[in-house]
Amino acid sequence: MLFAVALRIKETLTMSDVLVRIKRAVLSGRYVFSEKARIEMEADGITELDVVESIINAVAIYKRIRSRSSLRKQAREYLYVIQGTNLDGLVIYSKGKLVHEAAAETYYFLVSSKKAL
Repeated sequence: MLFAVALRIKETLTMSDVLVRIKRAVLSGRYVFSEKARIEMEADGITELDVVESIINAVAIYKRIRSRSSLRKQAREYLYVIQGTNLDGLVIYSKGKLVHEAAAETYYFLVSSKKAL
């Protein structure tokens, strides 16, 4: 039981570290939206700024998913689901991945939409 608690704490700290890395990439302007994310944003009437604000205001990563795409180049790739609010209080759901490029990390938004209530 104690081991399970310690493992959960370690996972939480790791997820917090990843969220900080995602926020730093986004604040530095190192982010890209997939075509699918842009279509979803347009359909939901949200802007790029709304999504960026939701990432900056997020307090935790909601879920980490291991990618099952056969097109991925890496052996292990994780997608991060983040729910946050923009500055107007609109809850926004996004899913993306951190990619190491040269000496920096870039965050790729794969899905971005209003959260269904």
